[in-house]
Amino acid sequence: MRPLIAIAILLTLLLAACSAAPTAPPLNADAGPRVHDLQVVSNGWHTAIVLPAAEVTATGLLPEAADFPAARSLEFGWGDRKYYPARNPSAAMALGAALTDTPAVLHMAGLAGPAVEARPKDEVIAFRISAAGLQRLVAAIAAEVERAEGGRARAAAPGLYAGSRFYDAHGTFNLNNTCNTWTARMLRIAGIDVSAEGVITAGDLMARLRDLAEQTPPG
Repeated sequence: MRPLIAIAILLTLLLAACSAAPTAPPLNADAGPRVHDLQVVSNGWHTAIVLPAAEVTATGLLPEAADFPAARSLEFGWGDRKYYPARNPSAAMALGAALTDTPAVLHMAGLAGPAVEARPKDEVIAFRISAAGLQRLVAAIAAEVERAEGGRARAAAPGLYAGSRFYDAHGTFNLNNTCNTWTARMLRIAGIDVSAEGVITAGDLMARLRDLAEQTPPG
């Protein structure tokens, strides 16, 4: 979520109390060891998930990972199909994205290292997830991509920065289903005990994750 859409959401928060939020996926309590790194990165209005590229590729579940052969990490974010990729988004576009159901897009970026190195100005919270959690998460992200004829999807547009691309995605963006709501749902699928209910802004999500990270022992 970028600044204009964050403002639009703040102006329309009262509407959220009258709208139904998406159903939260069940939490999977994995008994196996947590052996895979996962990072959540926030620039203050948008959140994304970062995973080791080799581990994503090894699952064989996300063919679009092949678009980033030199990446050490892959970043995944989700948002409004019109507003998110726009180079010069307008306030009208932000309001439209916040107040109506609009098609979605998935943003994938190939990073040269982990998020703490690639995004030094952003907040990063790290977790560890199980092998089963990684499989579920990558499968869920892969299921977001629209593939007209199966196989590997073509990028719909260049990404926001070098080494990134947009792919048309399933689902609709609205005030109760923002990029940060999506991130929370994906984390829960991965086995992280965070609820997507009531998550609209990046601040909503990161506050929950800070508390959760403090309660989670390393490794």
